[in-house]
Amino acid sequence: MLIGRDATGTDTYEQNRNLVLSDGTRADSIPNLEIETGDIQGAGHASATGRFDDEQLFYLEARGIHEDEARRLVVLGFLGEIVQKIGEPTLEAHLLEALENELAAAR
Repeated sequence: MLIGRDATGTDTYEQNRNLVLSDGTRADSIPNLEIETGDIQGAGHASATGRFDDEQLFYLEARGIHEDEARRLVVLGFLGEIVQKIGEPTLEAHLLEALENELAAAR
């Protein structure tokens, strides 16, 4: 992220979250923050990588949800949280539909 010299008063935060879905995969996050002005309110960045949560899967399976559907729900929940931050209902609905279609095709 670049905060240019004319971006005085900026208050921002960059976050990179990764969900690792299978063994042997990895995510390399390199948060980058470059500030060209000394007049900002705040700026920060973070990165987190987590593997698929077996407890979430167990919780859903213990309630009668098949493993494939439980995995789909966890992934959709992770991605859906991001989509809901867009703030444009029509675009959010379109993206959630595309995610649903992609996850259904991956079965």
